[in-house]
Amino acid sequence: MKKLLCFIVAAAVTTCAWAQINLGKDGKGGVISGSVESNNIVYFNDSALSTPAPDTHFGSNDYIKVDYAIDRFSAGVQVETYLPALQGYEIGSYGDKFKVLIPMVYAQWQDKSYSVTIGNLYDQFGNGLIFRSFEDRQLGFNNSLLGLRATYNLGNYFAIKALYGRPRLYTNYQTGWAGGADLSVSLGDIFGMSKGALFVEGSYVNRYENISAVTAENMLNMYSARLNFDYAGFTFRSEYVGKGKDHSSATGANVNGWAGYGEIGWAGSGFSFTGSVRALEAMATPLTIGGAGTGNTLNYLPAMTRQYTYMLANLNPYQVNAEGEIGGQADFYYSYRSKSNRYRYWNFHLNYSTYYTLHKAQSKSGNRERLWQDINFDVTRQWSKRLKTTFLYSFQEWNPYHGAHHRTYVSNIFVADVQYKFNRKHSLRAEAQYLLSGEYEGDWVAGLVEYSFAPMWSFYISDMYNIGRTDKYGVYKGTEKNYYSVGASCTIKRTRIQLSYGRNRAGYICSGGVCRYSPEYNGINIAVTTSF
Repeated sequence: MKKLLCFIVAAAVTTCAWAQINLGKDGKGGVISGSVESNNIVYFNDSALSTPAPDTHFGSNDYIKVDYAIDRFSAGVQVETYLPALQGYEIGSYGDKFKVLIPMVYAQWQDKSYSVTIGNLYDQFGNGLIFRSFEDRQLGFNNSLLGLRATYNLGNYFAIKALYGRPRLYTNYQTGWAGGADLSVSLGDIFGMSKGALFVEGSYVNRYENISAVTAENMLNMYSARLNFDYAGFTFRSEYVGKGKDHSSATGANVNGWAGYGEIGWAGSGFSFTGSVRALEAMATPLTIGGAGTGNTLNYLPAMTRQYTYMLANLNPYQVNAEGEIGGQADFYYSYRSKSNRYRYWNFHLNYSTYYTLHKAQSKSGNRERLWQDINFDVTRQWSKRLKTTFLYSFQEWNPYHGAHHRTYVSNIFVADVQYKFNRKHSLRAEAQYLLSGEYEGDWVAGLVEYSFAPMWSFYISDMYNIGRTDKYGVYKGTEKNYYSVGASCTIKRTRIQLSYGRNRAGYICSGGVCRYSPEYNGINIAVTTSF
């Protein structure tokens, strides 16, 4: 283990000296670039935690990506190693503990008006409601298609792309194929709109699978129609999705699905507003019916709620009910800046989101149930060149049964964030957080202190403690656990090395509205990222 960690750090530090590799005189032979990322945890047994350390007491997720480009041609490859996979990553539950994979390899020709790509494909149609293939290493997510993609643009008027391939799966079920096409027509350019933009768009996606394990449709067809409009600070987005019969893992039946999405926004004179609504039914769409896990998904259904970075505000994030939900969110922003001092300003932000079950039949109570509600606001004040403060309040209400039962928990979350810059390089930031709730796990307190020596060093210490609660009889109920962490990071040119130690609470880790569950653990985290 020690040799492995030494190798990772040494390789990263050596690599950071490279900017790019130019082949031939003046780079006429092409350019090689790439990146290295290594995430490692040394696990310890902790009697206060219910989850024991893994047998190996070690996990390591590593990614090496290399790209080559010359003129209009480019190619690349990515290698991943899991030695073994970190706890909470689905790939660690399939097959051997130790894995070396090549999940991505591609070659592409990019001309002025067209492109052709062969290999692993990453793309998105519209808002992703019927198709999105992407990689998110924080989630351990990669659902690329291995196949062929072609695109064609007719100036700014017309754009079309089509792709077809076999999914990259975490399981051994590799009997499916998926593909589709996306079309965008710019009516604004066709009719000469000088101050705005108007697009009419549409997509089609097909998934074929030779199914023998379950009774389901071999062929799935999905389509979407979209209208996008922009004019003088005003924006409008809309999309409707139709989905053919697909096997539902929730009911075991073959059902049709649909989704509708709308968004409006306006910005000007220090004020901006964005509002969105979304309704969907039976939109959980696996790459293959025989597969399982977060990575086995063909489309993109993120939680359209505020995404927090503060510990307690992100303690119980919303999970989309793909079987049926309706709701939306709204954001209001206002900024007031001093005319005499550019370092003094106020930023105000108000956000509201709420979601309900789509049908009464989804609940045992026979009523449509609230799935989620979040009313929050934050105020940021830049007092001077050196001092900035932020205050946040969030009222969260969430249903632990995804609407199957009439039950919600309520939390009131308060956050104070203060940053002081001593000079251009040295700064101190502190957070104080409190979660007030007489339900679920009760009250929490959290704090963080971070000191930065720009641009190289940063140090922090944090703690999150569950105070618990008392019931109506005065009986104490709570975990009495504190989740502490201390760490540092060092940035040298293009390389960043992070080291931390602490106890981590079980819960959901989210990125872009998509979440994965991570078990609790006690350990040392070592992360290295670099690019060349």
